[in-house]
Amino acid sequence: MATRYARNGRVRIAFEELGGTGGDPLLLVMGLGASRFWWPQGLADELVRRGFHVVAYDQRDAGESTHFPGRRRAHPLVALLRREAPAYTAEDLTDDAIAVLDALGWKRAHLFGHSMGGLIAQRIAIRHRTRVRTLTSSSAVPSDVRGLSVLRYVRLGTVARFTRLRHPRTPEGELALALDVTRLLAAPGQGTNEGDVREFVRREAAHGVVSFRDDEAQSRQIGAKWHGGALGDIIAPTLVLHGEGDPLLRTTAARDIAAAIPGARLRTVPDVGHYLGRDTWATYASEVRAIANAATLPAQLSDAE
Repeated sequence: MATRYARNGRVRIAFEELGGTGGDPLLLVMGLGASRFWWPQGLADELVRRGFHVVAYDQRDAGESTHFPGRRRAHPLVALLRREAPAYTAEDLTDDAIAVLDALGWKRAHLFGHSMGGLIAQRIAIRHRTRVRTLTSSSAVPSDVRGLSVLRYVRLGTVARFTRLRHPRTPEGELALALDVTRLLAAPGQGTNEGDVREFVRREAAHGVVSFRDDEAQSRQIGAKWHGGALGDIIAPTLVLHGEGDPLLRTTAARDIAAAIPGARLRTVPDVGHYLGRDTWATYASEVRAIANAATLPAQLSDAE
């Protein structure tokens, strides 16, 4: 599919349609440092088969969206400690998603966010309540967590292994990096299909994009401060997904999200990690369809559109 662009002020946000034109609008929100090309096409196809019109976009500072000027080089977690003014706010990140909805002509959409994308999707549902039909937060930390408190959900051993990854900036190096990333994110014993990873890398290369290389960009993303409301303010029907074998984030993150959002449904999946492998596609697509089927527009917002 061709890349299209939305505008949020001076920031250009890249997005593309992954199929299902005419179906229920579904926006995919990807995580820290990753482009939209890390959404498996097989998962998108499962969602299309369940009646969704699927669109994915690149966060600012990722993929083909606007990248910001570099600052001091540091590990992304160091951004949680910095006192300097961030390059942008977490509200800006939510507004980027709304710019995509506007460019598509969608008044409201279902959201499916994974990893940091799940965190951003939570905040979209808080800040832009009338634009969100349902929220699916997958493998994410709670939006209410501030600063270093997020570390209680993070498996720091996995983070340390990420910092030790070193690969040359060659086509072979990019593939090796992507394969190592997926292996680190998969649950023990969870399959990581090399063909799927090669497809991620091929699609990125075709657009001149590389993920997980820019520590400064990831620091800017993770350092964006949230000044908005709480998870308890979410009114959209909510599904919280989490793999029970997630090597990066503890399942307590999902349990705390579900406990904080009124009426949220929690689904933890055995033998699944942080990676959206083939073994998740049908299950996750069916869960997203189920929450969409159960959705009704709150009466207090029926006149807001």
